[in-house]
Amino acid sequence: MRKILVAVFLLLALVVTTLPCSARALERADIIIRGGWVVTMDEAFRVIENGAVVVRRERIVEVGPWAAVSAKYTAARTVDARGRIVMPGLINTHTHVPMVMFRGIADDLVLMDWLQRYIFPAEAKNVDEQFVRWGTRLGCMEMIRGGTTTYVDMYYFEDAIADETARAGMRAVLGETLIDFPAPDNKTWDAGMAYVEKFVSKWKGHPLITPAIAPHAPYTVSTEHLKQAHEFSVRHKAPLIIHVAEDSAEVKTIQERYNASSVAYLDRIGLLDDRVIAAHVVWPTEEDIKTLASRSVGVGHCPQSNMKLAAGVSPVPQMLRAGVAVGLGTDGAASNNDLSLWEEIDTAAKLHKLISKDPTTLNAREVIEMATIRGARAINLDKDIGSLEAGKLADMIIIGTSGAHQTPLYNIYSHLAYATKASDVETVMINGRVVMEGRRLITVDELSVRAKANEYRDRIRKSLAP
Repeated sequence: MRKILVAVFLLLALVVTTLPCSARALERADIIIRGGWVVTMDEAFRVIENGAVVVRRERIVEVGPWAAVSAKYTAARTVDARGRIVMPGLINTHTHVPMVMFRGIADDLVLMDWLQRYIFPAEAKNVDEQFVRWGTRLGCMEMIRGGTTTYVDMYYFEDAIADETARAGMRAVLGETLIDFPAPDNKTWDAGMAYVEKFVSKWKGHPLITPAIAPHAPYTVSTEHLKQAHEFSVRHKAPLIIHVAEDSAEVKTIQERYNASSVAYLDRIGLLDDRVIAAHVVWPTEEDIKTLASRSVGVGHCPQSNMKLAAGVSPVPQMLRAGVAVGLGTDGAASNNDLSLWEEIDTAAKLHKLISKDPTTLNAREVIEMATIRGARAINLDKDIGSLEAGKLADMIIIGTSGAHQTPLYNIYSHLAYATKASDVETVMINGRVVMEGRRLITVDELSVRAKANEYRDRIRKSLAP
């Protein structure tokens, strides 16, 4: 009898394993994105033709060929990506998002003149919480449309920025800016510290928002206050965002005040560690680059803003060779004048080829890496975002490839780095939620945002009239 039961069991097992796929129990998922080229940006840099990405809740559960995935999973919804590119969402490692409201307010000026004669006065006269809210809505609208799923910000009223960013469904590292003169939101350093204490406590642990502290720069914040900001960062395990070695005037000022380079000075006072995201870093010395690497400081490279302000060219290839995690940023739209990372990708690759006189410098795959997984490393989120891998958060974009400027397609990375535009992004998913589909933005009311932005333009013009 026992032998008969064993034989029956073996027979049943054989039948189950030889059943066609349609007769087997498939694993349930929420969304499957199928077809197209899946650009994973994983360690092997796999590009899967006719691939698929399986999403359950906010996480990716599998990435692979569509034939294998379809045999294993079923989903409530399937998104057809055939003829398109599926890739990780882009990561903007440095911006001031509400400054989209100052887009084009003052151009073709040196940095310090631009800041002190135009930007600081415009902010003093116009920036309040409502300005910041509407500016954030406009900035998020622009970034989502261009395929940016995560951004790093430092500005004022950062609690309002966090609120609007979460409403738009975007992921962000948001730093409340602290500076040694009256700011639009906090008129003293102590008031700023009290604000950032509440801000970080409120948003810590949020699924989309990582709260941070952001002392503006070594030339606008005293040594004592920089140390306080760092102590806060350590105590709360919060990122610290700061402008570093942004232009030659800053370098000269820090050298005169402290007899050191900006990086050496910040290291001397104990500020540099793996929580720091340093924006620009245009003028580091060779020793500074070694310091940034040894301290695991992340860097946000903003090529177009640096070019427009003639601030200089950051030695990005040297930093990458030294092991510094360097991502790409747009800076604020007042000095760029847009938030498109595709333009930064294209510019970074070409700028560093020109400066080095070497066309092999920063190849297409490397700059796409800077906009995705390397950017994630720069902001300490690479365990969760930056590549399409099982277990990571479902932040991804689908890019159309039918435009005349994209035809024909030979090499995926070349196509992405040198031909793709923000307008080619068709669908955006963040944290497993579709926030734009077929170029239709789901989470932001575009008409009201555009109308309000134009109202602010008229108000800002009047405020700056002589």
